[in-house]
Amino acid sequence: MMEIEKKQDVIILAIESSCDETAAAVVRNGREVLSNIISSQIELHKLFGGVVPEIASRKHIEKINQVIDEALSEAKMTLDDIDAIAVTYGPGLVGALLVGVAQAKALAFASGKPLVGVHHIEGHISANYIEHKDLEPPFLCLVASGGHSHLVMVKDYGHYEIIGRTRDDAAGEAFDKVARAIGLGYPGGPKIDRLSKEGNPHAIEFPRARIADAPDDFSFSGLKSAVLNYLNHCEMKGTEVNKADVAASFQEAVIDVLTTHSMEVANRYGVKKFAIAGGVASNSSLRTRMAQACQNNKIEFFYPSPVLCTDNAAMIGAAGYYDYMRGIRDGWDLNAIPNLKIGTRNEIGR
Repeated sequence: MMEIEKKQDVIILAIESSCDETAAAVVRNGREVLSNIISSQIELHKLFGGVVPEIASRKHIEKINQVIDEALSEAKMTLDDIDAIAVTYGPGLVGALLVGVAQAKALAFASGKPLVGVHHIEGHISANYIEHKDLEPPFLCLVASGGHSHLVMVKDYGHYEIIGRTRDDAAGEAFDKVARAIGLGYPGGPKIDRLSKEGNPHAIEFPRARIADAPDDFSFSGLKSAVLNYLNHCEMKGTEVNKADVAASFQEAVIDVLTTHSMEVANRYGVKKFAIAGGVASNSSLRTRMAQACQNNKIEFFYPSPVLCTDNAAMIGAAGYYDYMRGIRDGWDLNAIPNLKIGTRNEIGR
């Protein structure tokens, strides 16, 4: 594991605006959160059944100065106390990302502070460092969110290998689409999680996809289609739909796939530490099932608090700290990259 030399405290101001949360945080030494301010747009996007990119971008412009000022104020700091400014530059909605990147570049230029671009998914993984002060690489991490379902081997700080990924819908995307289909609305994940507690997870046997030539990859499109077909079949026959049973059975299929794939990879690679991250990682049933699976396989299990599973700037500050300590600096040409791939960056830049 890479040894990071630290002579004194390093304070990172972090900015996150990749989707529909405008967030800023102040993080010390990559693991201590001094402030974590999140302005959510959920109530606004509920009206449309999902995130509207143009509306999200405009709301970021309205809120970004406010959340940064609040983050600095809560941490009892000014820009003079900050060592570097970290910002999410991808992946995400391009318009939303541009707001955060432009703001970070402006602050870095005005204050003379170093600028560090952070990968959003690396941020999610790094949320575990905040929650678990003793966690260090190597470990395996399942990143499950609205846009991603990745099994990532964290070899070292900033060094990753993707073992498995989704071939179509991400787990969180499937949750949102199924929630919309059964009339729960947006956001789907928390609503299905709650409703599932009232249903029978084995009432309906929905499919578990397995890709023949890539057994570690995920596919949730077929599962989503199976739920939609079930609902259409019930409507055609005039059969009443038990929404709780549908939600519970769908969630059971997703969790079964995520858990099975994760443990297969963990055992094949002989890992002793396993973590989860991303919005779906806040699902109570997934956390319970993963904890039991890890216990059965004698693997140490790590997971962030729900507030650190959703998009937030504290996780960007944690990831940004380790990039900063590895010597990574970005210039004024840093740009938003909506389809940015996860991977290793050079010690002195990209």
